[in-house]
Amino acid sequence: AQNVPNSDWEKKVTEYFKEKLKENNATNWVPSLNDVPVHYLKPNSLVKFRCMVQDMFDPEFYMGVYETVDPNTNARVLHFGKYRDVAECGVSYTIDLNSSQTVTSERQTFYCVPVPGESAWVKETYISASQARVSPSTSYTPSRHKRSYEEDEDMDLHPSKQKEQHMGNSSGGDIHGCVEPKRLETEASAGHQLISPNCSPPLDLNFPLPGEKGPACLVKVYESWDSFKVNDVLEVYGILSVDPVLSIVNNEERDSSSLDPMECMDMAEEQRVHSPPASLVPRIHVILAQKLQHINPLLPACLNEEESKTFVSNFMSELSPVRAELLGFLTHALLGDSLAAEYLILHLISTVYARRDVLPLGKFTVNLSGCPRNSIFTEHIYRIIQQLVPASYRLPMTVENMNQSRFIPHKDYAANRLVSGVLQLASNTSLVVDETQLEQGQLDTTGVHNVTALGNLITWQKVDYDFSYHQMEFPCNINVLITSEGRSLLPSDCQVHLQPQIIPPNMEEYMNSLLTAVLPSVLNKFRIYLSLLRLLDYSISDEVTKAVEEDFVEMRKNDPERVTADDLHRTLLVARFLSLSAGQTTLSRERWLRAKQLEALRQARLQQQKCVNGNEL
Repeated sequence: AQNVPNSDWEKKVTEYFKEKLKENNATNWVPSLNDVPVHYLKPNSLVKFRCMVQDMFDPEFYMGVYETVDPNTNARVLHFGKYRDVAECGVSYTIDLNSSQTVTSERQTFYCVPVPGESAWVKETYISASQARVSPSTSYTPSRHKRSYEEDEDMDLHPSKQKEQHMGNSSGGDIHGCVEPKRLETEASAGHQLISPNCSPPLDLNFPLPGEKGPACLVKVYESWDSFKVNDVLEVYGILSVDPVLSIVNNEERDSSSLDPMECMDMAEEQRVHSPPASLVPRIHVILAQKLQHINPLLPACLNEEESKTFVSNFMSELSPVRAELLGFLTHALLGDSLAAEYLILHLISTVYARRDVLPLGKFTVNLSGCPRNSIFTEHIYRIIQQLVPASYRLPMTVENMNQSRFIPHKDYAANRLVSGVLQLASNTSLVVDETQLEQGQLDTTGVHNVTALGNLITWQKVDYDFSYHQMEFPCNINVLITSEGRSLLPSDCQVHLQPQIIPPNMEEYMNSLLTAVLPSVLNKFRIYLSLLRLLDYSISDEVTKAVEEDFVEMRKNDPERVTADDLHRTLLVARFLSLSAGQTTLSRERWLRAKQLEALRQARLQQQKCVNGNEL
């Protein structure tokens, strides 16, 4: 309002919020769409959202500056259209579309969903850090506390509770305040089974994983949108827009179009997907957006800042007891097998750190074979991983699952959107493929495609999205752990055969007691340990490189048949993650020897298994 159209007021807005959010814990005061239901938030207020970019729509044009005119008095008012969906216009005013002051601007729309497979502990930690106070009203009432999505579903069944509470808060004369929550409630509860008058099916929110909760959002970005891409994890701060007018306008557009019926159906489908009801898919007009290095709330968001460096150095100073405790914890989980526990730690801190041509460096897919068939053991191993990593998913590899699930995202040209699939995951998600569930049966075409896609994900760390006429490669960084009885059908970097030292009479009880016995503070240290070590740099000095080469030449001399270049590559990877797991960012002679020793033990175990089963390998 204070600036003339050609001034740089936009920059001032961004700078203002950037500075404000830097102030102590200011970010915790901004309500988050991840844990506060939409109808508890004030329209046009500042909100934040932690999300993954699931799809990018075409850029849209809007009136950046427009003029309204009163036909009676000819009075003119200039407005800015940035950060809003609906133009504001006084009672007797109309918009002058031919005004010379009109400026058309462009913005990009991202379709964003909550991070797929985000662990419950991550959500809970973010919620408990939040200081935001919200109420189901247009005005904030500090006496109310926020509720999560899960709790809110119960409240939706008893809206009278909310009304009574709200009526108590409102002053008698505030009629507007009393009406508002009713409208918001009906919108929100209608959202669960949203069916429009012409009975089109309920809107699919396009979450990559089945059973996910939380809102999807249309995130409108005004600057440097080229720096973001599909599957990036972002934290956005912006203006919440849930204007009910948006749904009405789009329905009218759909009804009034007079094109040929087939084209009309396509357009209606695209309109339905790109302009869903705002109560179900709110809009956020972004003021600030940042890519997240990780989503672990126990770590500083950006590790390059000065105060973060102190946090890192403090944690690194107490690293070895944390590693020892984690090793003990995982050894118990893997029924007393400490070698398998060592490899599981290395797997959990592995990450693709570079790509040479098409080869992803740093991936470390482990096949944990020797798992009891059809036992609850693998489910419990996944539950433990879920408690340690920020995002994960367990994929039971049944024939039915392979044949019926949608693994690969594909382009729906009628709706002009990318339809999600199970393999559309954020970076550093842990994917546990449970092959112990595999039984005899026939894979159909979809099943074969899905198994191939899983194989490509493991080998090349990429998923080929299906655009009908061509495929598009999307590189990824997913930690895959395969649990199987014999050797897995899928490729892996490293097979570790489980050798249980204890067979608990009651597996359920044994595994549950493991998780209840570990202190929350210790569990948090494990979580910081695994997230932090993934983000550290690592290098090998020329001197050690030379020693490793000489050592490898010696190994080839002694056993030319069995020692291959693959062995060197794998041992170097084991040495890399062993060093990092001890908090060392360069390779030492001792770590190299320890890596060779671990590899020798692992391979001896596989040989032994081969002798027992004859054709196991």
